[in-house]
Amino acid sequence: MNIENRRWALLGPLTVAFWVVGIIVLNHGGPAEHSTGGQILAWYKAHGDKITLGAWVFMIGCIAFVAFVAGLRGKLMDAAGGTSQLATLALVGAGMAALSGMLTAAVDLAGGIDKNDIDPATAAVFHHSTDIFFVCAELAAVLPLAAVAIVAWKTRVLPRWWAAFSGLVAVVLIVGPIGWLGLIFGLPIWTLGTSLFVLLRSPERMRAAAAAA
Repeated sequence: MNIENRRWALLGPLTVAFWVVGIIVLNHGGPAEHSTGGQILAWYKAHGDKITLGAWVFMIGCIAFVAFVAGLRGKLMDAAGGTSQLATLALVGAGMAALSGMLTAAVDLAGGIDKNDIDPATAAVFHHSTDIFFVCAELAAVLPLAAVAIVAWKTRVLPRWWAAFSGLVAVVLIVGPIGWLGLIFGLPIWTLGTSLFVLLRSPERMRAAAAAA
């Protein structure tokens, strides 16, 4: 990948924007944590269009995240001398996390679409199954953050303190009771911060870091 070409990094802020807007729209008027199936079904019926729109926007953000990490993978491979299993692992993990994220939104999307054809019990299953895919996204997100942390620390293609931050978020993600913090807050901050480092660092500093590695 040409080090001068950094336009792909714009996908980072775009990803976070899609995620934030999607979550806000999707959860508008959402049911409380321990809502009954009837309450969840009532939410689907009252906000079906917003649920569908919010879920769709969020899933587009997941696709943008994969594209962002694909561009980052090329940058990491350049820094590592053209080949890096860790860079490939980052892309694979991003794909797994994105798919899990899409499924997290897709179950409520299905409820919003099929609101007139399901009963309260089915609505409850749809809504509460988001927990399954959320946990999968937590663990899958460990791969891109840990891989980027290791390569960035070794090559200094990103600042070492940012590599340390990436590793910290990866650790938070893998610790079950607090993993949700890493996914809800850590991953968007990491995506936005990494994209800004790529966009704002001069090509000369990138080349110098890669040469010194």
